[in-house]
Amino acid sequence: MLLLGTVLGRGNAADGDAYKHFAVFSEVVSKIKSDYVEEPNMHNVTLGALNGLLESIDPFASYLNAEQYKQYKDSLNEKKADVGLVLSRRSGYIGIVDAIPGSPAAALGLATYDIVEAINGVSTRDMPLAYAKYLLRGDVGSTVELSVIRVRKGAEAQKMGLTRARYELPPVTAKLLPGSVGYIVAEVLDAGRSAQVKAKVAEMEKQGASKLVLDLRNNAEGVEEEGIVLADLFLDKGQIATLEGQKVAKRSIEADGAVATKLPLVVLTNRGTAGGAEIAASALLDNKRAEVVGERTYGMAAQRKALTLDDGSAVIMAVAKYHAASGKAIQDTGVTPSLVVADPEAVEPDEGEEGAAPPAVEPAPKTGEDLQLKKAIEVLTKGLEAAKKEAPKSAPAAGAPAAAPQGPLNVPRPPQ
Repeated sequence: MLLLGTVLGRGNAADGDAYKHFAVFSEVVSKIKSDYVEEPNMHNVTLGALNGLLESIDPFASYLNAEQYKQYKDSLNEKKADVGLVLSRRSGYIGIVDAIPGSPAAALGLATYDIVEAINGVSTRDMPLAYAKYLLRGDVGSTVELSVIRVRKGAEAQKMGLTRARYELPPVTAKLLPGSVGYIVAEVLDAGRSAQVKAKVAEMEKQGASKLVLDLRNNAEGVEEEGIVLADLFLDKGQIATLEGQKVAKRSIEADGAVATKLPLVVLTNRGTAGGAEIAASALLDNKRAEVVGERTYGMAAQRKALTLDDGSAVIMAVAKYHAASGKAIQDTGVTPSLVVADPEAVEPDEGEEGAAPPAVEPAPKTGEDLQLKKAIEVLTKGLEAAKKEAPKSAPAAGAPAAAPQGPLNVPRPPQ
């Protein structure tokens, strides 16, 4: 209640609705304290409310108490080894956005939508996201035990040990495919990675490429700013994105005109595409520089900041969002491809008690081939409309009503 009073005291008196909501909250807390079936742990009640509040507005936000925040900062400064997971919150637990290629987590096949139920025996229910990241870090060679619900393999939690390591982020790779198609794969977008993409573009052109596929699937690691640089390699004009928040002045980011190539381009995305890769994909799509083929992206592109409180605790949350040239906030909507093609190995979470939206596409039949890459090449060689007509029967035509954004989907809660 003291926390709420502090917030109200600092707020704008004109925000009448805020006072009404806090009054309802206070009444609910009072009823829990006085009438719940047993004496409640009010510390846990308050902590759960704080985390629920943050998750409802930003699945990547965290509240850390003073000790947790200190430990979190120390672990960043020490550059500890980790297991290679990109995380968000889902249904009160820790959800996996993606496993970084080449990491211990990727070696065990952990993937988008899997849920980390516990870390070293400690439930992740209401665990701050940033603190979960801290628990996954440690000395090289040390192990951490995870209890993971793998959505693609049933609802039973599996226990697995991961050995923390310092791993190399995968370089950009490229090869020339039949039909003079240059195929470039960027699995991460850390600072400077776009320079590698530029070099591979030049390499493909020297080998005779007349068209390009840029594969950004499962690209969730890196920085948003690198997505801007990547988009700028292919745009001679146009708006890449805008960045805006309540206390962050609106900034329009425009292409500088120094393009690396003008070859026809298709971008591949999936549900594990997040952050900077989403910014690049949306900019190329909205400026009609490239078609996007695959699955809707995760929805993660925002500028986040740690805001410290008087007692030394902190809230880490988005203070500004990146908006696509179309005006949509990427974190809220993700990027919907021009041609939706499902990953036959991926399965959407089942609809849970909290009412998850139906999947945007049904899994395509398993054929042993890369259907998404195949359709990307069809778009380049036959055109988008022709590729749509030949789309797999399991995938709805592009332009069909889409499901809710994939990032914040609810899934059945793990057993408590």
